[in-house]
Amino acid sequence: MPTFWKHVNQVLREAEIIIEVLDARFIQETRNKEIEYKVRSSGKKILYVLNKCDLVNIEELKEKTKELQPSVFISSRDRLGTTILKKKILQLSQGERTTVGVLGYPNVGKSSLINALSGRGSAGTSSESGFTKGLQKIKVDNKILLIDTPGVFPREEKDVVKFGKTSAISSGKIKDPEYVALRIIEEERERIKKHFGIEEDDADEILERIAIIFKKVRKGKELDLDAAARLFLKQWQEGKIR
Repeated sequence: MPTFWKHVNQVLREAEIIIEVLDARFIQETRNKEIEYKVRSSGKKILYVLNKCDLVNIEELKEKTKELQPSVFISSRDRLGTTILKKKILQLSQGERTTVGVLGYPNVGKSSLINALSGRGSAGTSSESGFTKGLQKIKVDNKILLIDTPGVFPREEKDVVKFGKTSAISSGKIKDPEYVALRIIEEERERIKKHFGIEEDDADEILERIAIIFKKVRKGKELDLDAAARLFLKQWQEGKIR
């Protein structure tokens, strides 16, 4: 059995409540509906936690998450919403002691969420995807015990654009950054044009303009599109392009 599902099944056995951490910028891309089905089939409670809400419009987020209930919006980086999250967990557990499994794709902020809840650096964090190495149990208080899981996606999922867009694969490890950058530009054209102040509509021309803005030019004034794409992806994953 692949390691991913081994961890998921272990968490489902041990936890009463499952938190699925989603990137508020890419809700559908970071959902795992197979996990959601397993949680419901096991009779466990699921709680959707939308992390990185500081990077999106909250009113638009509320509209997009109407079907995802119960849900909580947080920014683990800024430690916003963690008190509300604790209250929601205790509400679901009816005030009883509970074990909560934390699941989600790499770099959605699972470990940062746990650290924000516990108030200490309990779970290892890094901007490098998949940094958490194994199951970790962290005591938040006398009522809540969290289980953190490695951010490892199912092996059958090979959509490099999706993983590049959602930071599941770090920008430095993407083999063809130009291809991934162009696909993201096509999907998020207006947002990217507005951010960089670009008028062009063609994805290739937009990337060329970005290369000029980033000053990624080789000797002979040839644009270094590979370097520009990699820097673009790095800034995208860091939430600097809004």
